[in-house]
Formats: sequence, C-alpha cells, structure tokens
Amino acid sequence: MIEQVGQLFIVRPESLEPAIRYASDAELPPYRLQAVSKGMRERARKYPPGGVLLYGHNIAGPAQLPAFVRDLKALPGSPLLCIDEEGGRVSRIAGNPAFDVPRYESAAALATAGPGATYDAALAIGGYLKRYGFDIDFAPVADVNTNPRNIIIGTRAFSDDPAQAAPLVCAFLRGLSDAGVAGCLKHFPGHGDTLADTHYGYAYTQKSWPEMLSCEMIPFRAGIAAGAPLVMAAHIAAPAVTGGPVPASLSPAILTEKLRGELGYDGLIITDALEMGAVTQQFGSGEAAVRALEAGADLLLCPLDYCAAFEGVLEALRSGRLQAARIEQSLHRIAALRSRLTEQ
Repeated sequence: MIEQVGQLFIVRPESLEPAIRYASDAELPPYRLQAVSKGMRERARKYPPGGVLLYGHNIAGPAQLPAFVRDLKALPGSPLLCIDEEGGRVSRIAGNPAFDVPRYESAAALATAGPGATYDAALAIGGYLKRYGFDIDFAPVADVNTNPRNIIIGTRAFSDDPAQAAPLVCAFLRGLSDAGVAGCLKHFPGHGDTLADTHYGYAYTQKSWPEMLSCEMIPFRAGIAAGAPLVMAAHIAAPAVTGGPVPASLSPAILTEKLRGELGYDGLIITDALEMGAVTQQFGSGEAAVRALEAGADLLLCPLDYCAAFEGVLEALRSGRLQAARIEQSLHRIAALRSRLTEQ
C-alpha cells in the first residue's frame, strides 16, 4: 500500500529532506537544495513519491541539473520530474541566465503571433525539458484573463477572449506532446476573473456555471478535446457553483460533477500546490490530501507536510473513509500516463 499511496504525490525536493522544515515556500530559496542527500533517500524509502517538482532555486545550471534529475529519478517510487515552464515570467529554466535556451516574453505575446508560433514555442520548450529529463510541464495556462485587476494571471494567459485563447491552448499542448512532454491545463475552473492570490489566502469567483460555460470553460473544453493529459485544479472558490467557500481543488461538485461528469474529462486531475494559503489556512496537510482525493483529484501536489499528508491518506484507507477502489482509479490513470511517456 505504501508504494501505491506514494504514486499519488508530487512533492518539492525539500519535502524529502528531513533537515528542512518550512512554514511557507518563501523560506526555501536560501537552502538552494540542488542535490539528493542521504536523508532524502532515506525519507523516500519510507514515503516514496510519485513525482518531484523543481523550482528555480533547485536549478543552478546546465552542469548541475542533469545529475540532480538522474538522482531524483533513481529514488524509490521512480518519481516523474515536473516543472513550471510556461514561456514567460514563470519559467524555471529559461528564467535562469545560465541556460542557453529559447526565451519568450509571455503567453499573451505569443498570442499575437498565432497558433503556429505558439506551437513552435511549446515544441522548443518541450524539447529542452525533455533533454534535461523532465516528464511533465505544468503549462499551458488555460485561464481567460477577464479581470484587469487580477494580480496572479495577467499575461500568463493567452487572452481575455476565450475564443482566441482556445486554439492557442491546444497549440501549446500539441507542441509539448510532440516533444515528448506531458502538458497540463491550469487553473481549473478558471483563475482569470479573481482578485486575490491563492498562495496567500482565500480567492473566489462569483460566476455561475452557465457564465463559466460561456467563457472560462471554452479553452478548457478545447484542451480536453485536444487530449490534455492533466488538468490542474485551482484553490479558488466558486460559491455560485458549489454553494459554499470550499476551494475547487477540494470540491466534488467542481472536480467530479463538472470536470469529470459534464465535461467528460478522463485524464489526470492534479491539485494546485496544497501548501498554498488558500488550503493551509483551513486544513492540515492530512485532511487536505484526503479531501482532494474524495473530491476526485488523482495527484496531490506539494503538501506543506508531505509525511503528514501521506499518513493521512494511509489512515483514511485503513479506516474506510477512502475506498481502495477509488484510489485504484487514480493509480490506473497515473500508470497510463507513465506508459505514454515511456513510449514517447
């Protein structure tokens, strides 16, 4: 059961290092964790992760990165390697001047050149990610940036027009896929009409589901039809849809009823980072992990306390709160993605 539960988690390298404890991600860059330690190997034997997500401070340059990726992939669980490389300000490799890779201003800038240029950019991004050993890129941003006061999305989105954004989202997914890297639509059900930053606390949209269908869902539906292997659930609340303040990432109404049921999505659902304030201000790591799985998520991204989250899922399975059959569904989807990546 340990190995199976581990496959549900994608964690920071720091979550595997017993010498590091942190209350927020802002504390982590000074550690410059850029190599696998003995302590990380020991923790991974007890809590084998299904994936590891690298941030900019984990990447020194083209000499360090291949060895770090190699040693991470050799950990128990054979973790998938993940990164946020959107092409713009959220780019962990292109944002590092030590790397000789193509650089792009933003998704919004790519939009002005059209789907062909967007595909070419994603193919180039996927190409260097593949060379460095990455399996998953948490991109493209499928949000529609409809609120000009939005402080977190902005030019990370392709457009404020869903009809313009949809083909660009698909082009970016195709480019990554053709390079052998799995893309991920984010941030479902749409972060573009919010004001707050879920890294720090509660954020919400007041839109109803019919309103979302006419705007936010247009790029997501297009990406799903294009075969998106992953969809990332945001921590934004949608009270007009769910009836309350629960984050979308923990909401059965959003993930199971809407994304799986109404939109027919059968790929992997991953939460946004569970260490973010919108979650941690309401739930401990174990409870958040269990609630996300109950809601319909398959992959749990970056819990604040990985060990507590892991133990929480184990206990929920032992007690019957989580059914083994439900977890088997997620494990089947994860295995299918791993098989697909192996074939590419």
